[in-house]
Amino acid sequence: MAHFAELDKDNKVIRVIVVHNNELKDAKGKESEAKGIEFCKSLFGQDTTWIQTSYNNNLRKRYAGIGYKYYENLDAFVSPKPFPSWILNFNLQWEAPVSCPNDNKSYVWNEPTLSWIEE
Repeated sequence: MAHFAELDKDNKVIRVIVVHNNELKDAKGKESEAKGIEFCKSLFGQDTTWIQTSYNNNLRKRYAGIGYKYYENLDAFVSPKPFPSWILNFNLQWEAPVSCPNDNKSYVWNEPTLSWIEE
Protein backbone atom coordinates (compact mmCIF):
# COMPACT_ATOMS: atom_id res chain seq x y z
CA MET A 1 0.00 0.00 0.00
CA ALA A 2 1.11 3.54 -0.76
CA HIS A 3 0.36 6.69 1.21
CA PHE A 4 -0.36 10.13 -0.19
CA ALA A 5 -0.59 13.43 1.67
CA GLU A 6 -2.88 16.23 0.56
CA LEU A 7 -1.31 19.67 0.93
CA ASP A 8 -3.00 23.02 1.35
CA LYS A 9 -1.79 26.20 -0.38
CA ASP A 10 0.99 26.58 2.25
CA ASN A 11 2.21 22.97 1.81
CA LYS A 12 0.70 21.96 5.12
CA VAL A 13 -0.63 18.39 5.30
CA ILE A 14 -4.41 18.34 5.66
CA ARG A 15 -5.04 14.63 5.10
CA VAL A 16 -3.17 11.38 4.43
CA ILE A 17 -4.78 8.51 2.53
CA VAL A 18 -3.86 4.94 1.64
CA VAL A 19 -3.77 4.02 -2.04
CA HIS A 20 -3.52 0.48 -3.34
CA ASN A 21 -0.28 -0.13 -5.24
CA ASN A 22 -2.26 -1.16 -8.33
CA GLU A 23 -3.33 2.50 -8.69
CA LEU A 24 0.33 3.52 -9.05
CA LYS A 25 1.04 1.28 -12.02
CA ASP A 26 1.50 2.65 -15.52
CA ALA A 27 0.74 0.78 -18.76
CA LYS A 28 3.97 -1.21 -18.37
CA GLY A 29 3.18 -2.20 -14.78
CA LYS A 30 5.77 0.13 -13.23
CA GLU A 31 4.71 2.06 -10.12
CA SER A 32 5.02 5.83 -10.19
CA GLU A 33 4.16 8.66 -7.85
CA ALA A 34 2.62 10.56 -10.77
CA LYS A 35 0.04 7.79 -11.29
CA GLY A 36 -0.79 7.89 -7.57
CA ILE A 37 -1.25 11.65 -7.70
CA GLU A 38 -3.46 11.27 -10.76
CA PHE A 39 -5.58 8.73 -8.86
CA CYS A 40 -5.91 11.00 -5.79
CA LYS A 41 -6.97 13.92 -7.96
CA SER A 42 -9.58 11.73 -9.67
CA LEU A 43 -11.10 11.08 -6.22
CA PHE A 44 -10.78 14.49 -4.59
CA GLY A 45 -10.60 16.98 -7.46
CA GLN A 46 -8.09 18.26 -9.97
CA ASP A 47 -7.51 21.39 -7.89
CA THR A 48 -6.05 19.35 -4.98
CA THR A 49 -2.32 18.91 -4.33
CA TRP A 50 -0.90 15.49 -3.44
CA ILE A 51 2.54 14.08 -2.70
CA GLN A 52 3.61 10.58 -1.76
CA THR A 53 4.82 9.82 1.75
CA SER A 54 6.29 6.66 3.23
CA TYR A 55 4.98 4.91 6.31
CA ASN A 56 8.50 3.44 6.72
CA ASN A 57 10.20 6.84 6.38
CA ASN A 58 11.82 5.72 3.11
CA LEU A 59 10.63 8.81 1.30
CA ARG A 60 10.85 12.50 2.18
CA LYS A 61 12.63 11.97 5.52
CA ARG A 62 9.52 10.93 7.49
CA TYR A 63 5.90 9.93 7.24
CA ALA A 64 3.61 12.92 6.75
CA GLY A 65 1.15 13.63 9.51
CA ILE A 66 -1.70 16.09 9.59
CA GLY A 67 -0.23 19.49 10.41
CA TYR A 68 3.20 18.61 9.07
CA LYS A 69 4.68 20.87 6.40
CA TYR A 70 6.29 19.78 3.17
CA TYR A 71 9.47 21.70 2.33
CA GLU A 72 10.04 21.33 -1.39
CA ASN A 73 13.64 22.59 -1.23
CA LEU A 74 14.45 19.84 1.30
CA ASP A 75 12.06 17.27 -0.22
CA ALA A 76 11.01 16.53 3.34
CA PHE A 77 8.07 16.60 5.71
CA VAL A 78 8.69 18.44 8.98
CA SER A 79 6.56 18.14 12.10
CA PRO A 80 4.84 21.24 13.51
CA LYS A 81 7.10 23.56 15.47
CA PRO A 82 6.42 22.82 19.16
CA PHE A 83 7.46 26.26 20.50
CA PRO A 84 8.35 29.59 18.86
CA SER A 85 11.91 29.52 20.22
CA TRP A 86 12.80 26.06 18.90
CA ILE A 87 14.98 25.70 15.82
CA LEU A 88 15.14 23.09 13.09
CA ASN A 89 18.39 21.13 13.31
CA PHE A 90 20.43 19.40 10.61
CA ASN A 91 18.34 16.22 10.99
CA LEU A 92 15.13 18.21 10.45
CA GLN A 93 14.08 17.77 14.09
CA TRP A 94 12.95 20.64 16.31
CA GLU A 95 15.42 21.48 19.05
CA ALA A 96 15.16 23.70 22.11
CA PRO A 97 17.57 26.64 22.27
CA VAL A 98 18.85 25.18 25.56
CA SER A 99 19.75 21.51 25.99
CA CYS A 100 17.62 19.50 28.36
CA PRO A 101 19.51 18.44 31.51
CA ASN A 102 20.73 14.86 31.36
CA ASP A 103 20.38 13.82 35.00
CA ASN A 104 17.68 11.12 34.85
CA LYS A 105 14.99 13.56 36.01
CA SER A 106 11.90 14.48 34.04
CA TYR A 107 11.68 17.98 32.55
CA VAL A 108 9.21 20.04 30.56
CA TRP A 109 10.01 23.01 28.36
CA ASN A 110 8.94 26.42 29.67
CA GLU A 111 8.66 28.81 26.74
CA PRO A 112 8.26 32.08 28.73
CA THR A 113 11.57 31.49 30.57
CA LEU A 114 13.26 29.58 27.72
CA SER A 115 14.30 26.90 30.15
CA TRP A 116 13.61 23.33 31.24
CA ILE A 117 11.64 22.88 34.46
CA GLU A 118 11.74 19.72 36.51
CA GLU A 119 8.37 17.94 36.67
